[in-house]
Amino acid sequence: MGWGLRLCVLGGLAAWTQRRRAAAAAAEWSDSEAGRRRYLELRLVQVLFRHGARTPLRPIPGIEPRVEWQPTLLDVPPRTKFDYMVTDLNGGPQPPSLLDEEYCKTVFKGGAAAGQLTCVGMKQMYTLGQRLRRNYMEEVQFLSPIFKSAEVFIRSTNIVRNLESTRCVLAGLYQEQKEDPCSKVTLEVPVIVTDEACTEILYPNYQNCRRLKDMTRNKSENAMHQPGICDDLAKIKKSMCINDDESLDFFVLLDNISAEQAHNMPSFPALKNFQPTVERRCVDSMLFVLGDTCSREMLQMSIGLLLNTLEKNIKAAVNPSNPAEKARKLFLYASHDSTLIPLLLALGTFDNKWPPYAADVALELYQHRRTKEWFVRMTYQGEEKVVKGCKTGLCPLEEFLDVISRYSLTPEKYSSLCCKVDRS
Repeated sequence: MGWGLRLCVLGGLAAWTQRRRAAAAAAEWSDSEAGRRRYLELRLVQVLFRHGARTPLRPIPGIEPRVEWQPTLLDVPPRTKFDYMVTDLNGGPQPPSLLDEEYCKTVFKGGAAAGQLTCVGMKQMYTLGQRLRRNYMEEVQFLSPIFKSAEVFIRSTNIVRNLESTRCVLAGLYQEQKEDPCSKVTLEVPVIVTDEACTEILYPNYQNCRRLKDMTRNKSENAMHQPGICDDLAKIKKSMCINDDESLDFFVLLDNISAEQAHNMPSFPALKNFQPTVERRCVDSMLFVLGDTCSREMLQMSIGLLLNTLEKNIKAAVNPSNPAEKARKLFLYASHDSTLIPLLLALGTFDNKWPPYAADVALELYQHRRTKEWFVRMTYQGEEKVVKGCKTGLCPLEEFLDVISRYSLTPEKYSSLCCKVDRS
């Protein structure tokens, strides 16, 4: 091959290589989601989860129980054991739990009390912890393999089933954390902070917001008289031989059948046949309560303070004002189905299905290593969702904040809205 031909070939190869590099660079800096994700760095994770499977909150009235809730169902699986402490928001003693006192007054056939986390529920929460470990320790080395209070903040409603659910999540997340007699490192005991019922923000607080309580009560009563809802409830009562004068709603029915099926217990055949109807009517009733022209205010009063907290956590991660904010990587919030539904509605990702036990919402904050842009990614039960107002699952931070700012409330605005007088 002559020198001229060689130079021509080499020149062609150089030009081809240059074009490839230019194309690769363009892909890196393009607006495509794939191009962005390649250079994203995880900076913060916030997870809100429902507790695991439990005993029902109250029995179905007017019928003889078919199942027995034995205390052995509450036995703790060894792998879910994990030491923890509980304090109030200021590090003081754990507040009394009036709800737990009420649950203990209802004892089911078999001997177990109402609203108690079961062995099944503990395993569900342990599995959630394992998924968090996989996502944020193994696939991405984001969290430390042992618990560090500087990295992780944990808050739960002051209800035993939620505190115990959190314990199981921690056991799954830090499953290899064990005391080594020869080690000089003292392992930290996680602290779960909680609040008094009257000021709790992890569920719609009817005690703290009288207007929310009144509007919910009125709308719930109206919901039961909506065409279809009232008719379906009458059909179920008749099929289960429940007297018309018995006070019953779809939420009690769904609560019982969900608990029974989670533990492979035999439900009433008639109730089991109506299960899709029961779940659909629960969702319909909830949407009726949260819907129509008052939907924004109802969502604000339900989760406005919680959204404000999530928003502040994100802004603190973007612009930390102290070493503690800079070190924080994970927020865990143990909540309820009544929390997740309005949250999903506010984010535009509700799938019209009742959140199952151990359902979780995760908000991940990322920063692009080169452009320094910020993004938020949301998942529900481990599946990526597209927040309303966002084009893809990877949402620019400002667009995400615009969405939640519509429902987020400062404590001052929350108090003002809750004290507002509705004029008929």
